[in-house]
Amino acid sequence: MGILKDDIVSLWISWYFFDTPKSIISGWKNFLFFGLNYFSIPLLLRTFFSHWKRYSWSYGRGFDIGRYFNVLLSNLISRILGAIVRTILILVGIVFEIFIFFFGLIILIGWFFLPLLLILGTLAGFAILFS
Repeated sequence: MGILKDDIVSLWISWYFFDTPKSIISGWKNFLFFGLNYFSIPLLLRTFFSHWKRYSWSYGRGFDIGRYFNVLLSNLISRILGAIVRTILILVGIVFEIFIFFFGLIILIGWFFLPLLLILGTLAGFAILFS
């Protein structure tokens, strides 16, 4: 008689070391993609020097040097303000992504140490009980 392929120990090992880590990594990946989409990091990078809230001024018809420099300065300030706000949002999003990355890594590594903690906790309990 050979060892059954579907015995309880092999099913537990398969679940604990293969199926559940795949689920943890899948959830971890979903959180990372959520952070990218929530903070719109790819969009903010593509539109980094765009006008803030699309506030822009037109030069109009004709040439008036005063109006030309006024519009140029106003559009420049709008783009600089947009870049500053986008920089802050990108940095907040990156900090969030780093936090989620390390938190997910801790959860994944912690999952593999749970059986060891169970054994050590049981031995510590017996040591306390019989001392």
